[in-house]
Amino acid sequence: MRWLPVAINRLVWLAPTLLALLAFVFFLSRVIPIDPATLLAGENATASQIEMVRDRYGLNEPILLQFLIYLSDVAKGDLGTSLYTHGPVAGDLAARLPATVELTITAMLIAAVLGIPLGVICGVHRNSWLDHAARVATVASIALTHFWIAIQLQLLFSMKLDWLPLSGRTDGYNPGALTGFVVIDALIAGDSQAFASALRHLALPALTLGLPAAATVQRFTRNSVLNFIESPSVAYQIAMGIPRRIVVWKYVLRVSLAATVTLIGLTAGVMLAGTVAVETVFDWPGLGNYAVRSIIYSDYNAVMGFTLLAGGLFALLNVLVDILQVVIDPREVQ
Repeated sequence: MRWLPVAINRLVWLAPTLLALLAFVFFLSRVIPIDPATLLAGENATASQIEMVRDRYGLNEPILLQFLIYLSDVAKGDLGTSLYTHGPVAGDLAARLPATVELTITAMLIAAVLGIPLGVICGVHRNSWLDHAARVATVASIALTHFWIAIQLQLLFSMKLDWLPLSGRTDGYNPGALTGFVVIDALIAGDSQAFASALRHLALPALTLGLPAAATVQRFTRNSVLNFIESPSVAYQIAMGIPRRIVVWKYVLRVSLAATVTLIGLTAGVMLAGTVAVETVFDWPGLGNYAVRSIIYSDYNAVMGFTLLAGGLFALLNVLVDILQVVIDPREVQ
């Protein structure tokens, strides 16, 4: 249970972090040249109607008092009303969160499954043809944007080869919204057609997010392996007659994973940001797509709600990463 003090310590710092983010988002929204009352009242509202909106939502109050009112509403789970959907922002975010989480988790799995083994192999066989080829592919993947990768995958696998769907989350099969994760819901319902459809729609967006992340994980894992593969402890284990493959995949990899897990956690935060472009290109009904449409429609409350939720998810990911570090390597306890 060495991870428990670490978890408590990180969670204690989570509250002031979210409070600071909340204050930043709120005051930033007040300095942009957009009148919240005008947005809430509507495009054709009269001056008197706009003034009524100001009074109703306390927009005539001093900005510090407005923040305290907003803070009280957020504590109650009230993020305001969306100008785009005309529904509660909290409900909109909750409805779209599973789609983004499903996409991000799948992309993280792709990054880990591809990046970690390839990084170990390149670290063990340093300066081999595979190592050089992986470095070229890594630099190319990191240099490319999610937007460009998404379009190229669509052109190849959807338009030219017609192997995978161009956009959307399913073909219309509804396995039942038990968890909000279409793949899991299809498995629970025993609907193989819906399961296959969900996987086919998930493939391209997940690859778009996962491939650049896999390149980053591969580079980081390779460097971590190089730091430990020539250490005295590894040389001692090999001298004791332990097969090299066991030393590499059991000992070196475990020590290297502590740093790699940190990177994967930070990469997950980058993926959350990347979903804004990817979900828009693939018309994926998640938080990123919702954020883009909210920005286009100047949806004041929705943009603030999305920013707050994204920041909270990123903070929680960092807490989880710290816990996993201690589980993998207890020496990480601080």
